[in-house]
Amino acid sequence: MNLLDYLPGVPDFPKPGILFRDISPLLANPLAFQAAITQLNTLAQQLDYTHILGIESRGFIFGSALAHHAHRGLALARKPNKLPLVSHREFYGLEYGSDSLELQQSSLPTDARVLIVDDVLATGGTIVAASLLLKKAGFTLAGALTLLEIAGLDGSATLSKNGIVNRSLLIA
Repeated sequence: MNLLDYLPGVPDFPKPGILFRDISPLLANPLAFQAAITQLNTLAQQLDYTHILGIESRGFIFGSALAHHAHRGLALARKPNKLPLVSHREFYGLEYGSDSLELQQSSLPTDARVLIVDDVLATGGTIVAASLLLKKAGFTLAGALTLLEIAGLDGSATLSKNGIVNRSLLIA
């Protein structure tokens, strides 16, 4: 099964020049979704982690499914003002704007070794922000895991420059 067949590109979304990868067909196909989680789990086993941090919003989908599959705890990196007990916030740039993430300190134990999970690695800014958020909160970063890396946007290089070990299941 070629999982890229379930991740069509949508040109010029959300703005001209951006090729958006739609995960909806993959999620709608139970065999493709199961294969993706099983393969992500195989990649995750290369990293020493105790918990998963899912990045809003599509990272929640893969993070929660992987946490369930791997029997690990899950924390959430949310957009601003969606957590009641926020203790840390990190701002970051996107290829089409800027945003920030928040983490609730009490969602992870103090000795957590955290694997960041997101759907797509583009420029790497979101994952770098999530890693800085974890460090501010005093947690250990185990690495990052994504379903798909967009070739040509140098996301892997950005993560590497920031000392983040990354594993991507697919590159397109």
